[in-house]
Amino acid sequence: NLENDFRSLPSQDCSYLVKRCCELRKIPLEKFTTEDLRIMIGQQIGLKYLIPLAIETLSKDLFAEGDYFEGDLLQNVLSVDTEFWNDNRDSWQQLNRLVNDRRDEIMKHKFNLANFDNCKYKNMPNERI
Repeated sequence: NLENDFRSLPSQDCSYLVKRCCELRKIPLEKFTTEDLRIMIGQQIGLKYLIPLAIETLSKDLFAEGDYFEGDLLQNVLSVDTEFWNDNRDSWQQLNRLVNDRRDEIMKHKFNLANFDNCKYKNMPNERI
C-alpha cells in the first residue's frame, strides 16, 4: 500500500523468492522479521520504508541474522545501490555511525562496502553531514 504497487498474484511456476516477495508486500511492516527485511532489501524493494527498520534492527545487533548467516541483513543493506544512499542522507548517516568503528569486523565477514562507501556523503567533512 505504501508504494501503491498492487501486483497480481504470482504464477505457480514462479520461484520461491518471487512468491515470498509478493506475500511480504501484504504484511504490515511492524510484523516484518529480520529475514523479511533481508529478503526485500536484497531485492531492492521498498527501501524507503525498509532501510529505517533495518537500521533499527542493526543498531541493536549489527550482525543480526535472517535465515542464512550472521550478518546477512547487514550484507544486504550494505549492498543497496549507491543511488539510494545518495538520495537518503539521514539513513546513510545513521548506518555510517553504526559501521564506522566496526569496519575491521565487517571486513572479516568479507562484506562489500563499495556501494555504501561510494555515496556522495562519504568524503564530506563531518560538520556538513
